[in-house]
Amino acid sequence: MSGISIKNRKASFNYNLLDKYVAGIMLTGTEVKSIRAGEANINEAYCFISRKGELFVKNMHIKEYKQGTHYNHDPIRDRKLLLTKRELDKIQGKVTGKGITIVATKLFISDRGFVKLEIATATGKKQFDKRENLKEKDAKRDMDRAKKGKY
Repeated sequence: MSGISIKNRKASFNYNLLDKYVAGIMLTGTEVKSIRAGEANINEAYCFISRKGELFVKNMHIKEYKQGTHYNHDPIRDRKLLLTKRELDKIQGKVTGKGITIVATKLFISDRGFVKLEIATATGKKQFDKRENLKEKDAKRDMDRAKKGKY
């Protein structure tokens, strides 16, 4: 992978991630240039399936390219994701009516230079689940500190 990797850190905190998929994205030239400059945000991004059975990502913010002309892009437009028909059918089967959503977890540039988006099917966490995760992290951090202090 290239050096560009934009992560959604809220996703694992707010959701139980089930299955992960890597999808290509249909982008314009100025969007790719902005992503290469690290000017993208996927914290609020989620995916939906259109009536035609296509997968789109919504609320992914890609900042306008500084040197772009009047051909510059809309920062928060819906972008089509590219997956195989088998993967789309599998995702659509999981999402329909079960309280499962599709969230964006990571935006990166592949070895071949293509912009990819890692998505995951997920269920929402309850408040007590989030508190439990924070307690586990704190306990682990305290144990690591104790080990470093002794040795």
